[in-house]
Amino acid sequence: MSDIWQHANPQLRDLVAYEPGKPIDEVARELGLEPRDIVKLASNENPLGPSPKALAAMHQALEQAHLYPDGGGYRLRQAIASKFGLEMGNIVLGNGSNEIIEFVGHAFLKPGDEIITAQHAFVVYKLMATLFGATTIEVPDPGFKHDLDAMAAAITPRTRQIFIANPNNPTGTLCHQEEIDRFMAKVPDHVIVIFDEAYYEFLEEPLDTIKFVREGRNVVIMRTFSKIQGLASLRIGYGIAPVHLAEILQKTRQPFNANAIAQAGALAGLLDEEHQDKTRAVNKEGRLFLEGLFAELNLEYVPSHANFVLAKVGDGDALFHYAMKKGVILRAMRAYGLPGWIRISIGTMPQNRKFAGVLREWLATRG
Repeated sequence: MSDIWQHANPQLRDLVAYEPGKPIDEVARELGLEPRDIVKLASNENPLGPSPKALAAMHQALEQAHLYPDGGGYRLRQAIASKFGLEMGNIVLGNGSNEIIEFVGHAFLKPGDEIITAQHAFVVYKLMATLFGATTIEVPDPGFKHDLDAMAAAITPRTRQIFIANPNNPTGTLCHQEEIDRFMAKVPDHVIVIFDEAYYEFLEEPLDTIKFVREGRNVVIMRTFSKIQGLASLRIGYGIAPVHLAEILQKTRQPFNANAIAQAGALAGLLDEEHQDKTRAVNKEGRLFLEGLFAELNLEYVPSHANFVLAKVGDGDALFHYAMKKGVILRAMRAYGLPGWIRISIGTMPQNRKFAGVLREWLATRG
């Protein structure tokens, strides 16, 4: 039999697939634990779950599961547009905001093109660029924060896209408005800037990147219902872009990429401000607790603007495996070039305290 790789796209050979946080059921099977005894603090999920209003809307939508969804996502797109004072034509729905990355790649990347990211930005940007034969330029990020001036200086005639995760995953750092405005003043028209704002709802002082959409700049803003709305398993997100750009992205979208149950839950969750406020309050309490814990234990950490905290523990893989055996799933950071670090999603206070106990035990074993 011939080697099938000789017929595959060559850029796939060395591509390392994205590895998500381990699911609770998988850990339970591997270690013989009860799923109810496992705490997952690995994937930046909402520990409160979905809005009760979203749950009710999804149950109702299930009764129509034999029908195809609204392929244009009219009601959800209209609600998103109304919330931000835009037109429905500015909104593109995705199977999670990750799919928006793929849309932009399909539309604007060719072999030999370049994208620019921060060194410790979300790894999927690079993975997706590689799929399209593009090269990723990773710009150093002192203090784990995007250096927007350096990213602007890295632009070449081959640059097609720049990704700015704000707040950034996995570091939790934030670029402020004046930095963004200064950066955007330097970006030429042949470059599309993608603002990944999956965690923007957790900001105490929201940023305004939508103004660039209103100005007709070549920008795409990615947001999701996976985080503050607690709908991660439904895979529903959206992009915001000027109409001229959104129309191109729509042409790359598969029919019915956003299912009806996801659309119903997202619409109800979008409108439930009470649940979002409650989530923000739980997140703030947990963030202060975790940051205080790391400070007490003299562990370096990155002050976070999101729903997770990045901390340096010495051996992230070792703590990951130790904690998993104790029923706490964390995220080791070796894939990001940070083998000494872990990322901890902020949970409820009982979950946070369980992690704290495991961390103290593990540190005690190391002397």
